[in-house]
Amino acid sequence: MATLKELKGRISSVKSTQKITKAKKMVASAKLRRAQAAAEAGRPYASRLESVVASLAAKVGKSDSAPKLLAGTGKDQVHLLLVLNSDRGLAGAFNSNIVKAARDKAQSLLAEGKTVKFMLVGRKGRPVINRLFPKMTVATYDTTGFRDLGFANAAEINEQLMAMYEAGEFDVAHLFFSKFRSALLQEATGQQIIPVAMNADAPAAGGAAVEYEPDEEAILADLLPRNVTVQIFKGLLENAASEQGASMTAMDNATRNAGDLINKLTIQYNRSRQAAITKELIEIISGAEAL
Repeated sequence: MATLKELKGRISSVKSTQKITKAKKMVASAKLRRAQAAAEAGRPYASRLESVVASLAAKVGKSDSAPKLLAGTGKDQVHLLLVLNSDRGLAGAFNSNIVKAARDKAQSLLAEGKTVKFMLVGRKGRPVINRLFPKMTVATYDTTGFRDLGFANAAEINEQLMAMYEAGEFDVAHLFFSKFRSALLQEATGQQIIPVAMNADAPAAGGAAVEYEPDEEAILADLLPRNVTVQIFKGLLENAASEQGASMTAMDNATRNAGDLINKLTIQYNRSRQAAITKELIEIISGAEAL
């Protein structure tokens, strides 16, 4: 049984931990407002650009004159999984859920006989991916030192991605990130970004006939790389909001659990102290009676 000194030390230690988790929760709560606003502001543009590209792609099809980002390499053998993670922990299951979604996709592709490669953004997902899929990570993007990831970072990631695609290192690219729903709910999401998925049912703007100047192929040649960058940027924004939401929730749970543990240890301390006092009184009374 723990001594009074040990119990008092444990209570002091848990109180110190509770102060840290409470402060972390307040910081995450403050950052969440800005990150959520940025993620929600970026969704309409990313969604609209994706629908415009899909509409144009449906008109052009996979003809010989179609851009490579639309037509693809003509093969479906090598798949690159672009996994967006963070550099920090203390965010509950935020990073592990993204890694799990990428892992499931990789295992599914490998079962079909495909070749899988990884490009990892952030440090938290690397140990797990490298352990589960050794020697499959072909590129990384280090985010250490960046206070916030912006459009310039998405452009750098896309530049590295395009260089690998032009070199023929993969045929299909998938993006994995955590979509922000609320502070309590973040959804690990995967989407194909190269080649762009064509939607044959995509309507023209307003349902009316549209004439393009220059032609659709020239427009797509400019829009397709921009669309990939925007989708990566959207993933970074969603991740930023999801990380703060998950961190706030995790730290709130940790703070409450620390409070429960403090109460439990305090009761145990008081009982042990009362037992020690009672024992001393009994010994004093017994000694007095013996005299």
